[in-house]
Amino acid sequence: MGIKTYDIVIIGGGVIGLSIARKLRKKGNERILLLEKGDVGREASWAAAGILAPQVEADEDGDFFRLCYESNQMYPEFAAELLKETGIDIELDRRGTLYVAFDETSEKEFDTRFGWQSAAGLSIEQMDRKQVIDLEPSVSDNVRSGLFFPDDGQVENRKLVDSLAAFARSNDIEIQQGIEVYRILVDHGRIKGVETTHGPASAAIVIIATGAWTSLIKLGESDLPVDVKPIRGQMISYQNAKVNIRHVMFSRRGYLVPRVDGRLLAGATVEEVGFDRSTTTEGLLSLKEIAAEIVPALYDEPIVDHWAGLRPFAKGGMPVIGQALGVKGLFIATGHFRNGILLAPITAELIVDAINKEKVPS
Repeated sequence: MGIKTYDIVIIGGGVIGLSIARKLRKKGNERILLLEKGDVGREASWAAAGILAPQVEADEDGDFFRLCYESNQMYPEFAAELLKETGIDIELDRRGTLYVAFDETSEKEFDTRFGWQSAAGLSIEQMDRKQVIDLEPSVSDNVRSGLFFPDDGQVENRKLVDSLAAFARSNDIEIQQGIEVYRILVDHGRIKGVETTHGPASAAIVIIATGAWTSLIKLGESDLPVDVKPIRGQMISYQNAKVNIRHVMFSRRGYLVPRVDGRLLAGATVEEVGFDRSTTTEGLLSLKEIAAEIVPALYDEPIVDHWAGLRPFAKGGMPVIGQALGVKGLFIATGHFRNGILLAPITAELIVDAINKEKVPS
């Protein structure tokens, strides 16, 4: 690569890094370099299910829930802008999400969830067994009740990352793939650039959006001030299954996601196996069982695809978004775990706001 000078270097070409790059460019920033160790958008962002459902699994109100909720509310405008900018429809589906209960434990959780969310003025509906079956006739006869979330839904995550990459390439954001950053260069508390497998690049601002690989990067001679580990998630898909599912459907064990192209996704495992992204027979059988528990007709349907991705889990369980304390010019956006697609719009906004705040003379 040689020594080149940029205003901003973004490390990581997943949905988070690409969303930040787009937001920076729309705010007028120039000389932006995005570095990706593999192919842009082909790690966790590609493996995801694209679910936008902050209310489904939220146990309580709080800052993290509100962050997820606000980002979900940003998606209609986000999707419309990307369609206008790139011509790519990311297939935003806001028909709602259905959470079904098959046991008493789930129903007790539903009561708690309905209680605090309705009190907070959020859109949520309780459904009895008949209402659930009327909404999704393919659901198992064992269903007892359900919660319906009208504001939740999904997006086609693979089209999302493709649209963000298309925006970058058509708006003078330099993307370099197959380049790994192993050290961030810092001098007296100020960012100087990055050291990569293809040589150094100079920049006054560096943004780390490297997902599960974040903790492999050095800050000078020290570790980064964030601890992130990979958590594998396996998924399967059916093609044109003989069931008509209209909504994203959750159970306590997993979920089903219908896609416009006729695919039906089922996910997902949660496995701490390091950086092993392989799929397993055990994972496949587990996912098949979860899918058939929700919709029994899927039991005999052939599985057409099986894949895995590595989610970034930060110590403490919360994403790390903002400026790295004590290092001028260093910003971090990582640890989104199962919420990377959902949190992409608001993460980009928060990082750009933090950069602009730092630029203001004190």
